[in-house]
Amino acid sequence: MAAPRKPQPGCSWVESLPERVRGVGKELTQDIVGGADTLAYLVNLARGNRIRRRAAVADTSEKRPLLIIHGFMGTRGSMYLLERRLAADGFVVFSFNIGAINTRDIRRSAFIIHRKIERILAQSAVKEVDILGHSMGGLIGLYYIKKLGGAARVRRLVMIGTPLHGTWIALGGVATLGLFSTSSWQLLPGSRFLAELHEGPIPPGVEVYSVGALRDWVVPFSSTKGQGVKSVAVPLGHSSLVISESVYERLRDLLTAPNEIVIEDHPLGDAT
Repeated sequence: MAAPRKPQPGCSWVESLPERVRGVGKELTQDIVGGADTLAYLVNLARGNRIRRRAAVADTSEKRPLLIIHGFMGTRGSMYLLERRLAADGFVVFSFNIGAINTRDIRRSAFIIHRKIERILAQSAVKEVDILGHSMGGLIGLYYIKKLGGAARVRRLVMIGTPLHGTWIALGGVATLGLFSTSSWQLLPGSRFLAELHEGPIPPGVEVYSVGALRDWVVPFSSTKGQGVKSVAVPLGHSSLVISESVYERLRDLLTAPNEIVIEDHPLGDAT
C-alpha cells in the first residue's frame, strides 16, 4: 500500500489532502462565501428603489450608457454595489424603478424599459445602450431585444444568473404571490412566456452573453444556456453575481471588450 503523501514545504495542509477531498472543501468554501454574499445582497435590497443616480445620461456625448435591470423581487438597491463599482470604473450607469419588488408581467416590464430607453437616448448623442440584467432582469432585456425592437438600440446584453429555461424556485413565488404576480408563473420551466421568448433567433447585430454561477441554487447553470447566447461560467452562487469582486471583474471585461468576445470553455478561477 502506498504511503500517504507528505505535505511539501510551502504547501498548505489543504493541498496535502486527496483531490476528491479538496474538491469538496472548495465547493464548501464557495457555498460559505456565497452565503455571505447573500446577506450583503439582502442588505442592499433593503435600500429599495430610492437610490441616488450617480450619472446623468443627458450629460454624455461619447460614452455608451449602461442600463442595469434587477431581478424578481429585487429593487434598484439590490444592484447598488454593482452599480457603484461600474460607476467607479467610468461607466455611465442608470437603472429604473420597475415596481416595488419587480413582480409584474415580464412583457410589461420590458415595455417600460423600451419607453425609458427611448427617452434617455433622445437626450444623448449616443444612440445605443448596453444592458446588464440580473436573474429575471436578463429576461426583461432579452424580451425587449427580440420582441420590442430593442435590437436597434442595444449593442450588448449581458445576462447574469438568468433562467432562460425557467427555475422551479419560482414555485415559491406562485405559492405566495401567484394571484398578484404574473412573472412568478412566467419563470416556471415550460411556461408560455418562455416558449414565446425563444421563438425565432436573436436579431443580428446584438451580442448576447449569459453568465451563470456554478454553485447557483436559485438558477441552475444549465438553465442559463440558450441558443444563440454565448455562455460564461463563474464560481459561487446567485447573489455573488452582483456582490463578488472577482465575478465583477469578469462582467467588466465582457462589457468593455471593443468587439465580440470569444468565450473560453472553462470557468473563471477560484473566487474570493
